Amino acid sequence: MKQNTIKKVGRSDLVNMGPIRLHQPLPTKAIENIDPFILLHHYGPYEINVHNNPFDLGPHPHRGFEPITFLIQGEQLHRDSLGNESIVKPGDVQWTTSGRGIIHSEGPTEAFVEKGGTLEGIQLWLNLPAAKKMMQPKYQHVSSEKFNIITSEDGKVTLKVIAGNFNAVKGKITTQTPVNTYMIDMEIGGVIKIPMNTLHQSMLYLLNGDVLVNNEVQLIKDKNQLIEFNNDGNEISITSKIKSKLLFLSGSPLNEKVANYGPYVMNTQTELLEAMRDYQQGKMGFLPI
Repeated sequence: MKQNTIKKVGRSDLVNMGPIRLHQPLPTKAIENIDPFILLHHYGPYEINVHNNPFDLGPHPHRGFEPITFLIQGEQLHRDSLGNESIVKPGDVQWTTSGRGIIHSEGPTEAFVEKGGTLEGIQLWLNLPAAKKMMQPKYQHVSSEKFNIITSEDGKVTLKVIAGNFNAVKGKITTQTPVNTYMIDMEIGGVIKIPMNTLHQSMLYLLNGDVLVNNEVQLIKDKNQLIEFNNDGNEISITSKIKSKLLFLSGSPLNEKVANYGPYVMNTQTELLEAMRDYQQGKMGFLPI
């Protein structure tokens, strides 16, 4: 087996998003995007209570891509213009296909705010191809215990297959384009080799911990946290130096022009203007506050 070489190593610096301060490993000056992945936000950990709740996002629209949430800690309420309402708990994944347009809101549940606790998660934007940007919107919520889990023989590594497949083990999420998505938890001294698809663009993001990738590059929390790989090999190896958590993503590149503004990801500026007009005219549906 040949290891994939490392294309770029990126940081995960803090940025301001309104009242929220969060880590943004993608996009950065060094790595604009990793087609088909447009944006990666790592929010929290925030201590949420009745006196401090900045992460309460009211109704807002999306079109042309898939906003995805991986909840690490806490509890969030999702509501959308399709009529879906669900409580997202630690380890759960909500995968929204915005398509032609959806309005949704998300934030800590009232019960979670009342009792107080820690909120942390990942928000990923996965682009849709031009042919699917105006498809009917869809929503998937898969609870943590329903995912297929791969555990190493020594028990030091567990890998949750969220989408795509890991060898013969399949994910529970239905995707619009070929994508592999894994959440990986590692104990000290854990080692895992991840098979790579030569047709995919791929990356690895460190949420917490300290790992060595391909016995070459060290990822450390609050320093270097993201690796983009070249698609020139069959596998990558990860060795954990302390208890660590990582997100692996790979997908077939769309190789299309990207035009994005606010909550819309389209192919042209004209399509962005159409999206704004359609939202203002109520064509993306309604969601009461």
